[in-house]
Amino acid sequence: MLLEGLQLPLTTPFYPDGRLNLLKLEQNTARYSKTPIAGMVALSDSGEPTLLSDEETRQTLRSVADAAAEEKVLLAGVSRDSVTETLNLVEFAEECRYDAVLVKQPSLFQESAVGRNVKALLTYFRTVADSSALPVVLYRAVAGPDSWLSTEMVIELAGHPNIIGLVDGAAGRGEMESLMEGTAGVKGEAAVTAVFAAVTRRMQSRNEGLIPAGTLTGGSAALAVAPAKVALKTRSKMVGFQILTGNTAGMLGGLRSGAAGAMPAFAASAPQACYEVLAAWKDGDDGLAEEKQVRLQGVAERVEGELGVAGIKFGCDLNGYFGGRPRLPLLPLSGEERAEIEALMQGLRN
Repeated sequence: MLLEGLQLPLTTPFYPDGRLNLLKLEQNTARYSKTPIAGMVALSDSGEPTLLSDEETRQTLRSVADAAAEEKVLLAGVSRDSVTETLNLVEFAEECRYDAVLVKQPSLFQESAVGRNVKALLTYFRTVADSSALPVVLYRAVAGPDSWLSTEMVIELAGHPNIIGLVDGAAGRGEMESLMEGTAGVKGEAAVTAVFAAVTRRMQSRNEGLIPAGTLTGGSAALAVAPAKVALKTRSKMVGFQILTGNTAGMLGGLRSGAAGAMPAFAASAPQACYEVLAAWKDGDDGLAEEKQVRLQGVAERVEGELGVAGIKFGCDLNGYFGGRPRLPLLPLSGEERAEIEALMQGLRN
């Protein structure tokens, strides 16, 4: 699966009383589908996955899959502490025709992985990848010496044929370059369209279920049928271990170090502004990419880095997407914080 471009992490809408608001989720997903993003991620950290019941998790995954345009790559956050429950969600995501699953560390491991924890973590990821019907994308929110998932462990896991990439939330340029160097030998193929865009599972299944007219009429021509859809033409593209930068402030730095794309939480608030950084970089205009990145820097650091989910959701509200309040115990923004974000995002309306 090709992971290039901007993969947008969806927020999870709730009613004022805390109930899951699937209608607003579907409306957001449909509207994001009209933007130039490459794909969407359901139940990443900014989707408040730990605050949902198992049934709400499945409802969320199903609603996103039903509302998304078929050409948009879909990733599902499926992490659970147990391998069994993680694989149960993988199976459901596969039924919903997601393209890959996002898997992070079990909450049992909160400190640096040392000794037996290293073996336990490697076993967790490898066992999930062994049995997963979908490609696995690793996720780590913290990099550096205190990380539970070290660069060395990522490089080791990259050799698994069903682990195709990493979303890195905090790696600096030096660590990103180490990851690129350590995984340089990993090669694979991804199905792409004639213009080298990702081919999603929903695109591949568009002709499933068609019944030849002759089988319905006994070979006669009495039955009028609609013309079959044109078969999807694909080609293969060689890809390596695909690394996505996981925060807005690090987008351009990650791209300069060789990242395939980005999955910044602030993209839910300002998808066009985030996409423009990647578009300028892809066009070879480093100066414009730097200008677009600087434009995002201050507001993204405040909203994404300091105010978190509540800030991102209010940013969604400002740009015409439904954000609403986070689910308790997460708290909504104060009036002063809302006024601050509104001022910071004056030039980022889209």
